[in-house]
Amino acid sequence: MNVLLAEYATAHDPSLAPEGAAMLAVLKQSFERCGYDVRLPGNGNFGAEIERIAPSCDMGLVIAPDHLLARYTQILEQHTHNIGCGFVTVALCANKVHTGKILHSHGVAVPDEAAAGKRVIKPVKGCGAQGVRISDSEPGAGEFSQQYIEGEHLSVSMVANRVVGDACLYFTGKPPLALAVNRQYIETGSDGSFHYLGGETPVHPPREAEITGVARKVTEVLGCQGYCGIDVVVADEIYVVDVNPRITTSLVGIAACMKEEIADILVAASKGGGVDQVHLAGSVRFDTCGKVTRV
Repeated sequence: MNVLLAEYATAHDPSLAPEGAAMLAVLKQSFERCGYDVRLPGNGNFGAEIERIAPSCDMGLVIAPDHLLARYTQILEQHTHNIGCGFVTVALCANKVHTGKILHSHGVAVPDEAAAGKRVIKPVKGCGAQGVRISDSEPGAGEFSQQYIEGEHLSVSMVANRVVGDACLYFTGKPPLALAVNRQYIETGSDGSFHYLGGETPVHPPREAEITGVARKVTEVLGCQGYCGIDVVVADEIYVVDVNPRITTSLVGIAACMKEEIADILVAASKGGGVDQVHLAGSVRFDTCGKVTRV
């Protein structure tokens, strides 16, 4: 079977290219070990490349910055089976303000908006830590401000199953699966800017069950499918600070510890099935260039 792995940054965004290449390498190797013929887009127009290759593939997955992901996922879905999150949910999650309001309305803790004082300024539509900073200045165009939460920065890597059924009967697949809780290494520059440096996985914080429960609720509320990363800050509550409806860099570390193949998990989840749990051996640290070291 043919699978299209369409990763945007390696050819089109130098600032994110190392992370993109690391995620792509892990996925490509897993699909090849599982017997798939992996096809990759060329360096030309990204959307046109997806449109050219996808019809000849049995399935596909797009990895791109959040503000671009919906556009390219929609193109993929017009031509083949998407094993990632659907483009409508991707478009919603790309808007951090709207996402936060929806989560808050469902009882999920998110940082409050902050109009003054020390706060976090971030793009309404952004990717990772790009443009995120601590400041007491006013947000610029396309930005908003949130309460600064002092706490532990973690993420949860989830795989959510697709809703399956027929025209008369609809039912859900298995509950969303937590692959791992990951510690995030975030550095704050002298100007207050955030820099994501990688992380450690798996980790087992004292409130692990509560953390994974919050992440599971987030995926269900937003209708996420496939792999997604839920970023949280653990303080008095579990605050959700970002939702990434796509492959994240944490997969580089998880794949180095996981007995199961991520390719098998993603394909099964896209059809409403999959494993009930995964088996992780040891822990690793990983950086944004794909380097993995055992803890």
